[in-house]
Amino acid sequence: MDRFHAIAAFVKVVETGSFARAAERLDLSVSSVSRQVADLEAHLDARLLNRTTRRLSLTEAGRAFHERCVQLLADLEEAESVAGAGTAVPRGTLRVSAGVTFGTAHLAPAAAAFMARHADMRLDVELSDRIVDLVDEGFDAAVRIGAVGGQNLVGRRVGASELVCCAAPAYVARHGAPRAPEDLVRHACLLYEYAPQRDLWTFGDRKGGQRRVRVTGPVHANSGAFLAALAAEGVGIAYEPDFIVGADVAAGRLVPLLRDFPPAATPIHVVYPSRRHLSAKVRAFAEFLQERFARPAWALELAATPARRGVKTS
Repeated sequence: MDRFHAIAAFVKVVETGSFARAAERLDLSVSSVSRQVADLEAHLDARLLNRTTRRLSLTEAGRAFHERCVQLLADLEEAESVAGAGTAVPRGTLRVSAGVTFGTAHLAPAAAAFMARHADMRLDVELSDRIVDLVDEGFDAAVRIGAVGGQNLVGRRVGASELVCCAAPAYVARHGAPRAPEDLVRHACLLYEYAPQRDLWTFGDRKGGQRRVRVTGPVHANSGAFLAALAAEGVGIAYEPDFIVGADVAAGRLVPLLRDFPPAATPIHVVYPSRRHLSAKVRAFAEFLQERFARPAWALELAATPARRGVKTS
C-alpha cells in the first residue's frame, strides 16, 4: 500500500462525501479509491468511515485521523511550494468571495487584467455581502474590507479605503455644511444597515483622537451604493467608503464634508485559511491586487475634487 496515495484518497472522499466524486477528482476508478481507503483502514486496524447506501460519515477515529491528514497534506504542499516558489506558475481555478459593490465596481476590472496576465487561470467568483466560511464553502480566498474575519484566517493587505462624509451640493445649499462632527446631529443622515453601530459615526482629529457622534436620519439601507445615490439626489448626508462615492465626488454630484476630521483608513485584505499555505494562485492574485490597488482609482478620483484643489465646501 502506498500510504501517501491512500491518505490523499481518504481525504478526498471525506471532502467530496462520495467515493465516486473522489475518484472523479483524483482521475481514478471508484474501485481503486475504495480499495485504497480499505487498505488504509486495515493498516490502521480502525474503521475510518461509516458506509451506508445513502451517505458516508466519519467515525470518531476517522475524524481525528482526518484532521491530522489534512494538516499533513497541507504541510507537504506548502513545503513543495516554498521549494519551488521561484518557478511556481499560477494555474487552475481560483474561487473567490467579495462584496457586491466593491466586486462589481473595482474587483471586476482588476480580475480582467489579472486573467490577461495569467492565461492559465480561471476565476469562480461569488459576490455577496455576507461573510462566507472559506473552508466549509470551499473558497480559496476572499477580498474583505475591514476585519479579516476570524482567528483561523490570514489576511494579506492589498490596499486601503477611507470613509467619506458627503452630500449633494443642493443639500449643502439648503442646509449648510457641518463644520465639526457634532454638527451632524442637526442634519439628515443616511444610515448603513450593516455598520457595527449604524447610528454612531466615528471621525478622527488632528491630535490623533476619535470623535463619535450619534446621528439620525430618514433612511437606512443595506446597500452603501443605494445610500450614495440617495445622497446625490439631495436626500441627506452619507458616510460611505471612497470606493463607493469616489466617482460621484469627482463628478461633483457629491461634495466631501468634514475633511479636517478623517477617520482611520480601513485595510483591504486578501484573506485565506491559515491552515492552508499561500498557494501559487492565491499568492499571484494577492500580489496583483496589491500592485493594482497601490494607487486605486477611487483615491485618485477624490484627489481630483474641487475640495482638494482649495474650493471651500464647509
